[in-house]
Amino acid sequence: MTVTHHLRVHRSDENLAREGQLAWHLAEIAADPVEVDADVVDMIINRVIDNAAVAAASLTRAPVSAARQQALDHAVSVGGSGATVFGCALDRKTSPEWAAWANGVAVRELDYHDTFLAAEYSHPGDNIPPILAVAQHVGADGHALVRGLATGYEIQIDLVRAISLHKHKIDHVAHLGPSAAAGIGTLLGLPVETIYQAIGQALHTTTATRQSRKGEISTWKAHAPAFAGKMAIEAVDRAMRGETSPSPIYEGEDGVIAWLLDGPEATYEVPLPAAGESKRGILDSYTKEHSAEYQAQAWIDLARKLHNEASFDTADVESIVLHTSHHTHYVIGSGANDPQKYDPTASRETLDHSIPYIFAVALQDGGWHHVDSYTPERAGREDTVALWHKITTAEDAEWTRRYHSEDPNEKAFGGRVEIRLTDGTVIEDEIAVADAHPLGARPFAREDYVRKFRLLAEPVLEEAEIERFLDLAQRLPELTPEEVQQLTIVAKLGVLAGAPAPKGLF
Repeated sequence: MTVTHHLRVHRSDENLAREGQLAWHLAEIAADPVEVDADVVDMIINRVIDNAAVAAASLTRAPVSAARQQALDHAVSVGGSGATVFGCALDRKTSPEWAAWANGVAVRELDYHDTFLAAEYSHPGDNIPPILAVAQHVGADGHALVRGLATGYEIQIDLVRAISLHKHKIDHVAHLGPSAAAGIGTLLGLPVETIYQAIGQALHTTTATRQSRKGEISTWKAHAPAFAGKMAIEAVDRAMRGETSPSPIYEGEDGVIAWLLDGPEATYEVPLPAAGESKRGILDSYTKEHSAEYQAQAWIDLARKLHNEASFDTADVESIVLHTSHHTHYVIGSGANDPQKYDPTASRETLDHSIPYIFAVALQDGGWHHVDSYTPERAGREDTVALWHKITTAEDAEWTRRYHSEDPNEKAFGGRVEIRLTDGTVIEDEIAVADAHPLGARPFAREDYVRKFRLLAEPVLEEAEIERFLDLAQRLPELTPEEVQQLTIVAKLGVLAGAPAPKGLF
């Protein structure tokens, strides 16, 4: 059964014991030898496939190329075999923290993999690159890798359920550093004390502001989770050498809660699995059918539906209002008051966080494409810009309540659209969850993940390579250490050669 950890700030003179600290309890969960349930294993396989799919689609993009070049400029560290880098030959390896960096950027670049939204929001698939990199480096087998990934997902999702970071403009990867460190601890079978110290350092070094997701969004957006994964590996390494970290990291009077989050009087109730309880958090997360911010997924599906019903011409639109949750309105809607969200020359990173833009394009095109929907030509089309500037968002209390609901059958990420035409006609429709959501019109299953992988991989991978990877991924818990070291994707000859190869310091 689930237990609840009561979290609050403690004065230094209260001498909070380690055993009462959240970081210690997270470490205990990571060290728990409980096996992974079959349905959780199945979903972990789905997400490994999903991560590789979106990484394949981003191999030649500039941020991914830059991160890959940085990684390849570092040799394999002496303590293991090294780890593979997406796109590169199987024998081309680097040190695990740098592989986590390069692969983390590749996975995150298109904003196209899995998501979990509650008090905070997250992309728990960001745990896969660092945990996999360490597994390859140390020669772990598929069974150990599955256990590590189950922990990474569980810890991040538990933290996201209870602790809001964005309310205080702290980037959501502050929950990823601790979860990745915990997952690596499980993978390696480390003792509670060591994992506890790693979690403390991982959190301490991965708290940063949300400016990376505000205004003119930069290429750092994809690097932020990769940095958290890299820091998690370094934290584990340091803790394994017997070094200690800031403590109590969450509860201290100069700690994260007191000064970065809700302050000295704050309390949180963090749901955690009890000792011996299976880690099933991944089953509450969901992936993306479309390459855009998760809150845009349902709106793309609704726009597709309205386009297919085609009862009006977008040239006849006078105004469109998307009535939605507080989060959608203020983060990716007009409530953000970011003029960049209406700028046809804005970066891709900015456009995928602009629901007015996304809804306009999806309504006109009847769908969404991870490349074509973001081109400067598409964003600058005159009729699109005209429609785009007629779209606003408005917070609706009921959709906000449903967004924050803890009942999975009620939780919603969509809203109600009100389209007013120039002749006075009003068209209304609504959607609660994306079609691919577990409660949506077409929930994603294994065949959907495989189809997404094929779609995104075919331009850059040979057919034999696609089949090789899918075979390995779908046998994940049975893989030998040698097979885990081959759990990557190798690009077609010439693909990486045609990608940018920027030079830097290393």
